[in-house]
This record gives sequence, C-alpha cells and structure tokens, in this order.
Amino acid sequence: MKTYMLFALAALFEIAGCFAFWAWWRLDKPSWWLFPGLLSLIAFAVCLALVESEAAGRTFAAYGGIYVAASIAWLYAVEGRVPDRWDVTGAAICLGGCAIILFGPRTG
Repeated sequence: MKTYMLFALAALFEIAGCFAFWAWWRLDKPSWWLFPGLLSLIAFAVCLALVESEAAGRTFAAYGGIYVAASIAWLYAVEGRVPDRWDVTGAAICLGGCAIILFGPRTG
C-alpha cells in the first residue's frame, strides 16, 4: 500500500511542478510560480526514491502508468477539460502496462 501512496504523491507533485512551469511559460503567470513548482519537483523525486524496489528503472517504468492516469485526472480536475474516450483508453492501457510491470512474475 505504501508503494501506491508514494506513486500517487509522486504523480501529484510531478504534475503540479511541471504545470507551474507550463503556467509561467505558456499562461503568463508570474515568475514566482517557479519556486513552488521547483519544490514540488523535488518532492516528486523524493517520493520515487522512497519506493521499495531493487531496480530504479522498473520503479520508474511502473510509475509511468500512474503518471499518465493522473495526468488525465489533472486535465479534468484542474484544467476543467473533459477527457475524451481516447484519453481514457490510453490511460487504461498505460495502467495495464503498469500492472504487468508491478505484478509480473520475476525469475531469479
């Protein structure tokens, strides 16, 4: 359960941090938006580093599916845009890949 919570927090922090930069660059928000964005990206990295795993690459790959699904949720919750069927289908496929990476049998 700890892994899922860390993945969820990592996604929130990563998306918020990247959105802060996006908002400054593309939406003409003030430059002070970059500071909380940077702090958010640091928190993202800490969350992923706390995930119990024998391989960073596998952790990052599994997290990728969570990130995609969280980004579609952000699209709706923060940006106020309704995801279309392609957004939802793509996120579901990514979550399926994430599950394969997380729960697939390991040899040796």
